[in-house]
Amino acid sequence: MSGRAAFKATAGPGDARRLAAEAVGDGFDVIAAAGGDGTVNEVLNGIGDAKGLARTRFGVLPLGTVNVFARDMKIPLKLEYAWEVLRRGHERILDLPHVEFSQNGGSKKQFFVQLAGAGLDARAIELVSWSEKKKLGPLAYVSAGLKALREKKPRIRARENSPAANSSIEGELVMIGNGKLYGGTFQMFPEAEFNDGLLDVCIFPRTDFGTLLYCGPGLLLRSKVPESVVKRFRAASFELSGDDGAAFQLDGEGIGHLPARFSIGGEKLRVIA
Repeated sequence: MSGRAAFKATAGPGDARRLAAEAVGDGFDVIAAAGGDGTVNEVLNGIGDAKGLARTRFGVLPLGTVNVFARDMKIPLKLEYAWEVLRRGHERILDLPHVEFSQNGGSKKQFFVQLAGAGLDARAIELVSWSEKKKLGPLAYVSAGLKALREKKPRIRARENSPAANSSIEGELVMIGNGKLYGGTFQMFPEAEFNDGLLDVCIFPRTDFGTLLYCGPGLLLRSKVPESVVKRFRAASFELSGDDGAAFQLDGEGIGHLPARFSIGGEKLRVIA
């Protein structure tokens, strides 16, 4: 509604999704997520729940711990500058990926905009508590990642949904990117574009302390991993399966467990950036 803005506070998980769906119903043409990447994901899915993707523009006020999506979209991390971006209203059209999986005996579909992952990173997210995030910031994920490294890791299998792809790739960590960045400023997917109709998949066959030490200098100095330790492919659709208990995450929030099918198709997202 032109000329009117409303601020809605969340009190717990799921609130941002519900409030975003209500805002679509109330006729707001711009709906912004004020928070981190998890809030971005909730608001995005609330717009999707209300069938508002085609007519609603999506904005971000990056107030979270890492703000990967805002960084990749060059949205300023300072609140006053991010608000000015919203006011100017410059629009970009992005591909909108989704994942289909089973939960509580039923089938579920959920959108994500920046990244997804299965295996070690999703387990690390499970180990991060809300109090740790508030106290330590991004270091909370480093601490949780070190804990997850010491655990027995499930094997993850990735198979592209294509007649030409007749084999699967296995690893202990599968990272999926719609944009280039992962975990902050790390360029995990250097070839990725938000509007190329493909998801970029990066697979670590092994995730142990040796791999971490080998990747460390490249990540710290160039924000990139050595290509010798990963396998990659790009696809519009693929499936992930894994050992019992293999978890996956979307936009930095734990969502569920494998198997799951990842696709990028007809849905688009109108982003103010």
